[in-house]
Amino acid sequence: MKKYGLVGFPLTHSFSQKYFQQKFIDEGLQDCVFNNYQIEHIDEVKTMLEDRELQGFCITIPHKKNILPYLHFATEAVKQMQACNCVKIREGKLYGHNTDVAGFEHSFTPHLKPQHTKALILGGSGGAAAAVMFVLNKLNIAFKKVSRVKEADNFTYKELDKDILKMYTVIINATPLGTYPETDTAPDIPYEYLTTDHYLFDLVYNPPLTRFLSQGKAKGAAIQNGYPMLTIQAEENWKIWNE
Repeated sequence: MKKYGLVGFPLTHSFSQKYFQQKFIDEGLQDCVFNNYQIEHIDEVKTMLEDRELQGFCITIPHKKNILPYLHFATEAVKQMQACNCVKIREGKLYGHNTDVAGFEHSFTPHLKPQHTKALILGGSGGAAAAVMFVLNKLNIAFKKVSRVKEADNFTYKELDKDILKMYTVIINATPLGTYPETDTAPDIPYEYLTTDHYLFDLVYNPPLTRFLSQGKAKGAAIQNGYPMLTIQAEENWKIWNE
């Protein structure tokens, strides 16, 4: 039996398990299973790795950075971002990859317009945000992180005003705000200053239209949720596990 899985905590709403279970059915892969490994502390991964049938696993909050010390090999992207969301296991060795990069880049770029030259990243401390920053650098899109606490070279939410939003026409939500079941929440930005020049990208995929995106849509902004990013990175994971 070939086993795959998802490592994270908590895992109340697992996209990956449902996706791969359906994939195995659609492709007639009767020798494959996908399990959720709800691991609160990363050192619990040692027990999981004792299963010799485990071929690989993907990683979500809060362990995309925590897994790094357990890797035997890592791609240059993982080393640069210090975040890993995909591990391939071969002969007891762990090979770290980051497929969030491909997932974000291929779902983000179709809506880009010439005016989208500067971006705000709401949040920015998690592993997925590291992939966002990696891609923005690759695309030569300048960016600033936005957080509640003032740090070097960032904005606070209270600092955001009409002039800042006029300059930063791309706004990426890298926080969990708006995720089901807390669907009435959204990042605290001045939505009244959004225009048709703006592009809002939400890493949240459930619900498909978050409050963050709906307020952008109401102002005529381009919007995209996180679902395509998830499906792209899932397929990238599958390629890595089986190449």
